[in-house]
Amino acid sequence: MSDLRFAPDEAEIERRVEALLFAAAGPLSAADIARRLPEGADVGRAIASLRARYEGRGVELECVADRWRFRTAADLGFLMTEEREEPRRLSKAALETLAIIAYHQPVTRAEIESVRGVSISKGTLDLLLEMGFVRLRGRRRTPGRPVTYATADRFLEHFGLASLYDLPGAAEMKAAGLLDLSLPVGFEVPDPSRTGSEDEEDPIEDGDAPEFAQDFVGD
Repeated sequence: MSDLRFAPDEAEIERRVEALLFAAAGPLSAADIARRLPEGADVGRAIASLRARYEGRGVELECVADRWRFRTAADLGFLMTEEREEPRRLSKAALETLAIIAYHQPVTRAEIESVRGVSISKGTLDLLLEMGFVRLRGRRRTPGRPVTYATADRFLEHFGLASLYDLPGAAEMKAAGLLDLSLPVGFEVPDPSRTGSEDEEDPIEDGDAPEFAQDFVGD
């Protein structure tokens, strides 16, 4: 009997990728998968083949935050409702804050308050950080060295977005109740994919805990 560990063909590579994705606790990137396969394995071809093979089936292969995972087909979600734990709900203030961060990142607390028109409590940002929707991105090179916030991969996973380019427009966000703001006439949603200039901020250092990395703005 031949040993499949040596010189696997495309079909065997596809089987191994399928097994890895099925058993993974969370989404895997192409690089994560490649590290577990023989050198030179065509991960992209295997993923494309699997995605085509599972299209329209009860489970489908999807890309979330540049990572791949199997999930129940969207139209069959109702079958899982009884088994699913009730998700933690975000307040209106938290949803608006999250939307502003998504569309304006990297953004400081003061800038979030400027867009909302009202101050936000420290607890709102702490909740978004705790839930993994938001991350500390850096410190702006301006007086006071304010922290900048950006969305994390958990945000993309929760809302089923492959990347920030898939964020809906302002009108859709308002219709979904995620952006209930009095925006000025002529307002245009900024490009959410921009990352800011390296000259504008310094990265958050390892061990810089959220509770000690707050903006110098009062509640």
